[in-house]
Amino acid sequence: MPKLASQIAPQRSTQYAQLASQLAAPELQLSPLGSHIQHVEPTPLGGQEYLLLDLDQPLDDALLHELGTLAMTSAHFEFFDRLGDVEGPLLRPLTPSFQPTLPPDIVTARRYKGKTNEMLTQFMLNIARHSSAFAHRPWDTLRLYDPLAGGGTTLFTGLMLGMEVAGSDEDRQAIDGTAQFLQQYGKEQRIGINVRTESLKNIGKRWWIDIKQGGTVQRCLLSRADVGDGAQALHGFKKPHLIVTDLPYGIQHNGELISLLKNALPVWEGLLDEGGALAFSWDATRFPREDMIAQVETISGLRVLDEAPYNTLTHQVDRVIKRRDVIVALRNESPN
Repeated sequence: MPKLASQIAPQRSTQYAQLASQLAAPELQLSPLGSHIQHVEPTPLGGQEYLLLDLDQPLDDALLHELGTLAMTSAHFEFFDRLGDVEGPLLRPLTPSFQPTLPPDIVTARRYKGKTNEMLTQFMLNIARHSSAFAHRPWDTLRLYDPLAGGGTTLFTGLMLGMEVAGSDEDRQAIDGTAQFLQQYGKEQRIGINVRTESLKNIGKRWWIDIKQGGTVQRCLLSRADVGDGAQALHGFKKPHLIVTDLPYGIQHNGELISLLKNALPVWEGLLDEGGALAFSWDATRFPREDMIAQVETISGLRVLDEAPYNTLTHQVDRVIKRRDVIVALRNESPN
């Protein structure tokens, strides 16, 4: 039985190190590799944290490609207890074939207040894709929407992976700043950026940004819009396969959060392509997971995934947000 040693992504911050340690195993289990994992066990090797995986088959090219997209692990090795007369543990490095469409620093380059950790963002994109009906489709065939886009971390991560992306936010400064950042980043990296702006009734200004490299074009649509105006904000952009977002922190009263969900969830459900997935994170310190599941399934027709490991994604952020959690919900495909 082949064994794989996956190194948990090392972090300078203890906070983010704990994030990686807690979410690395669920991410692997929910990836295409998950169906081939017989057993997973944390183990230290050379003073670093690893996950030791027993697999039911050797890695093929497709699975090796997927390893390169994971957020919570940074390197992968074939593991040997021994080779001939040489005692182990022994590791042979694997080289995932995945190549980002845009430089990964597009995700980290822009710093702004309230930015979600980049690792968590990529983790949510991964588990949303892996849970949807599009799990085995290449990233560059998929579309992403973030209805609370803020400074654009989710959008930049989607672009880095190869997706077409759309984002909206009621904060005019955030959306304008995201558009300006993309234009400046393109100039610095010598990447072709074509920008077209327009104004829509009840929405206002929108940015259509085409990112050109070689013979490929990625599209980014940015809109100033409230969560309830998603359909107008996405006019002209095909239905997204994935909706991934981070609900606002600092909401002091559950009534405010429930009001946001009532306004947003029916819209998000209607926007998703059939078989698509919604993933969002929120501060579960005051609003527990069971209450969030009840709200999602009462307000919308989305089906929340709550079996293991989906129900093990809770983690601490800081002293204020002691429990952040992640929900993944599916829009069911219509019967033929």
